[in-house]
Amino acid sequence: MLVLASQSPRRAEILRQSGIPFVVRTAPVDETPQPGERPEDCVRRLAGLKAMAVPCAADEVVLGADTTVVIDGAMLGKPAGAGEARRMLASLSGRRHEVITGVCLRGSAETILDWASTSVWFAPMTARQICDYVASGEPMDKAGAYAIQGLASKFIEKIDGCYFNVVGLPVALVYRHLLRMAG
Repeated sequence: MLVLASQSPRRAEILRQSGIPFVVRTAPVDETPQPGERPEDCVRRLAGLKAMAVPCAADEVVLGADTTVVIDGAMLGKPAGAGEARRMLASLSGRRHEVITGVCLRGSAETILDWASTSVWFAPMTARQICDYVASGEPMDKAGAYAIQGLASKFIEKIDGCYFNVVGLPVALVYRHLLRMAG
């Protein structure tokens, strides 16, 4: 049985849509990046902490995941408020950025740490569009202050990589590792 160590409704929905059965089991984890930590290292470390923080029976595999948005080398997590969401969106407007998700699969015999990256191109956004989008409330619990699967979809010009990674879980990567762990 797969144990999702995340309260993210988006990750749960991706697993449901993919037909992968799971249960949710979470524990609090400090998601603060370490000074000088590279984005890939940060999301893998946090995914590992999440996977290690929950109990796991011998016949279970725990999945931890963490997603960040990276532009100009800076990691954009979830905005602390509307002002920060507006600043994040203004920095993404008309530009390409990376969405990086770390995954950890912890079973009784092995632990796999991996990550996926997807390039995303945002259309230019006016100040009014940014304010209206932030006022919708959608950006407030999303890394980078946007949801590609929601209202922000109209601002996404193209992506290069896994769409589901941008939503929060590179499901094909996870499934490939689950198959390998199953033997």
